[in-house]
Amino acid sequence: MNAPQPAFAPPGRLTDLQIRSIVVGLMTAMFLAALDQTIVATALPTIGLALGDAGNLPWIVTAYLLASTAVTPLYGKLSDIHGRRIMLLIAIAFFSLGSLFCALAPTMGLLALARGLQGIGGGGLIALSQTIIGDIMSPKERARYQVYIASVFVASSLAGPILGGFLSQHLSWHWIFWINLPLGLVALGLTNGVLKLLPRHERRHRLDWPGAALMVLASSSLLLALSWGGVRYPWGSGIVAGLLVAAAVLGAAFAVRLATAAEPLIPTRVLKDQVVTTATIAACFAMGTFIGLSIYVPIFFEGVLGFTASQSGLALVPLMVGTVTGATLSGRSMLYFRHYKRVPVIMMGVSLACCTVLAVFEMQLPFWLVEVMLALLSIGIGTILPLSTIAIQNTVEFHELGIATAAMNFFRSLGGALIVAAFGTIVLGGAAGGGGVVAHDMESLIRGGDPVALAATFRWVFTAACLGLMLAWFALGAMEERPLRDRRAEALDGAVGAEVPSPLVME
Repeated sequence: MNAPQPAFAPPGRLTDLQIRSIVVGLMTAMFLAALDQTIVATALPTIGLALGDAGNLPWIVTAYLLASTAVTPLYGKLSDIHGRRIMLLIAIAFFSLGSLFCALAPTMGLLALARGLQGIGGGGLIALSQTIIGDIMSPKERARYQVYIASVFVASSLAGPILGGFLSQHLSWHWIFWINLPLGLVALGLTNGVLKLLPRHERRHRLDWPGAALMVLASSSLLLALSWGGVRYPWGSGIVAGLLVAAAVLGAAFAVRLATAAEPLIPTRVLKDQVVTTATIAACFAMGTFIGLSIYVPIFFEGVLGFTASQSGLALVPLMVGTVTGATLSGRSMLYFRHYKRVPVIMMGVSLACCTVLAVFEMQLPFWLVEVMLALLSIGIGTILPLSTIAIQNTVEFHELGIATAAMNFFRSLGGALIVAAFGTIVLGGAAGGGGVVAHDMESLIRGGDPVALAATFRWVFTAACLGLMLAWFALGAMEERPLRDRRAEALDGAVGAEVPSPLVME
């Protein structure tokens, strides 16, 4: 048995200036990952033409999605073992190196590989940033800063498509990757020094490599099936069915590993915690529904209402900005109200009602009322985002903060992929008119499709969104409302670190 290692505690609390410096650096790191998910989309046709391989364009998106989702829990666990600073620096380094290789890639195959490397870094940026905020602030203080996190995603959602289209049209598609390098250096410079002052609460333990391998393989198989099914291959094809079977078998093996390993990748006590389970489910369905709507509502604007691409982008602003309003409202309620769940529960009810109105009366509503419905819908979703993160971080121990936060982001990503795939199946299948042929080209779907038939299809899209919001609402209502703990003083003064835990015996 190894002797326990004493936890490290920094000499005194962080000053407000140091905390602000860390937050700015973390927001820059998060903006890197969030922007990369949106800036590439508008440049895809240009990249396909430039490299002469438009058929393999989906791999640019799929490679990043696979890598970033699969490694998220690994970053959380490794940060609990080795500390947040070193893992965040590694994530920034991987992301920047991948961006460099993307900018220099001469072929589609090498670009896809570079995007995978970029995703390995991107998977840690968001989860680790949220975890570090949990290290340096109490849950109530965190609520105040959640609005900045929501603002990062909204800013990336609005700026990414515009910036990607401008750079690829007026300069070169390579610049959508070159731009990440100075941003990465800024994030590195802002966080490297002050992150040395972070408290450390890790224990002496090892990473469960067999469990990590099973998790990566299972999630990759599922994401590939969801990405290809109904688009690249029919859902009933052998490839998609084989991937789904592999995901199920590997997922079952991962569950067995979690239950039997001496120190599993994700501690079972974390997964069994009522708050962690319900908050993760709520975030999964809420965020997945939001991502699905943000991807397919522009098709409704262009294919049904006849908007241009730029008009569609402007019409999407209420949906995107509403999440910031909701996050602000939820954060403020956590600051001032003991029953901090009430505001999100009420607003999620409003979201569900608005989504129901869109599902039933979409073509009968004036455009301004559609915008109001989308804004109110997204405000409700925005209230769940800070609540779920803070509630989870409030209920776990400090040495489990990294893996708990990363696990939430991991399952949220999987849920988002599942809901986006479901929305895509509805839209593309509806465009096929029940003839069994899947529409692969969104451009032809928008420009050459029947607006009346597409409008009928989107009734089912909004109905599916109602189901997602309802599940998120029920999970939110079932979540225990535990008092927010003021643990910043304990963490930063080393009171928690002074409680040296017993070491784990590894087999």
